[in-house]
Amino acid sequence: MLLEIPRVLTAAQLEQCRQALEQADWMDGRATAGYLSTQVKRNQQLSENHPVAMRLGAMIMDSLEQNAAFMSGALPAKVVPPLFNRYGENETYGAHIDGAVRPIAGSSDRVRTDLSATLFLSNPGEYEGGELIIEDTYAVQKVKLAAGNMVLYPASSVHHVSPVTRGARLAAFFWIQSMVREDHRRRMLYGLDASIQALRRESPQSASILELTALYHNLLREWADV
Repeated sequence: MLLEIPRVLTAAQLEQCRQALEQADWMDGRATAGYLSTQVKRNQQLSENHPVAMRLGAMIMDSLEQNAAFMSGALPAKVVPPLFNRYGENETYGAHIDGAVRPIAGSSDRVRTDLSATLFLSNPGEYEGGELIIEDTYAVQKVKLAAGNMVLYPASSVHHVSPVTRGARLAAFFWIQSMVREDHRRRMLYGLDASIQALRRESPQSASILELTALYHNLLREWADV
């Protein structure tokens, strides 16, 4: 399931991110890449322990905890704190697949990467190229969202970032271990939850709300790994 989540950050939060990132010390993105990825990765990145990355990452996590669409779509159990990258002109990240398990810096924790997330921090008109290309189950998806919007997609997908030909592309990216490992089950739960919420708005007295809510939680109880 590929899911767009709008307005993860407010305009004020976006401005805070951009001002901090413009003054940050960027490093070669290949420093954190695996053996194969170093051959196709050409971008800049903040260190996981960079004070700016840690501060902005905490702000993003606080926003996501209050975001109903993220909680419903990801069903998060663990989250790798957000990292930040920058693509300038002629920079790109070729076709690759994310590692299955990621460490959390400064701890012994490990996260199974069920989902990948990219939070766009630059508006599409500020740069050319730089699309996130995801090889979905049914088609190749080209993603270039407004600043503050985020895309969630299975970390098992082959994906790449097309070359930036003008301007600069800023983004946060991270990984989620879901309580429900299987993508098709997460998709069903997300659809069921969306139907329940729509029914609550349209027919708040409907007896079906309780029946569907019970079905949702019983499925989650059966499928969740917590």
